[in-house]
Amino acid sequence: MTFLTDEAQREKTVSTQEIYKGNIIRVLEDQAEVPSGRVHKREVVQHPGGACVLAILPDEKILLIKQFRYPLGHVLYELPAGKLDPGEAPLATIKRELEEETGYVADHWEELTHIYTSPGFCNEKIHLFKATGLRQSPNPRREEDEFIQVMTVTVDELWQMVHEQKLIDAKSICALGMVFPPRRQ
Repeated sequence: MTFLTDEAQREKTVSTQEIYKGNIIRVLEDQAEVPSGRVHKREVVQHPGGACVLAILPDEKILLIKQFRYPLGHVLYELPAGKLDPGEAPLATIKRELEEETGYVADHWEELTHIYTSPGFCNEKIHLFKATGLRQSPNPRREEDEFIQVMTVTVDELWQMVHEQKLIDAKSICALGMVFPPRRQ
């Protein structure tokens, strides 16, 4: 097996055509020159990115939300998260989303890492955070078009949900694993 340097593996964009532009995403069809010199079509979904938080209550329980996800056609369990608005920093996004989705605010924030959700076709980058020092917001701001059930669960319950395939949201599992690595059984 031959390994190429990072620079030798780069593909160069020859042309770009916008196929679709919506409220959240753009879809591009690019022609890209690969390291062999050949040109191949690349379909790219551009997404503004997002932020997700593992929010730990004073009793050590974790805030979890349950909501219907239209693209999947069913309800998902997830950690609070949301899309970055134009020019908005990831920390500002997740502070806003935590309050909108759960009615909580936090005193302490830690950025854990960032992840790419589907790098084969999409540039969506999600920033993962941990929040502690949670308290109810005095003026919770809720979104009119979001129908969310807020739950509190223990770390063990979350891992059980992962093992039972009830918690199948990748960003949530990544954040959980960053803060509370799974124990060997």
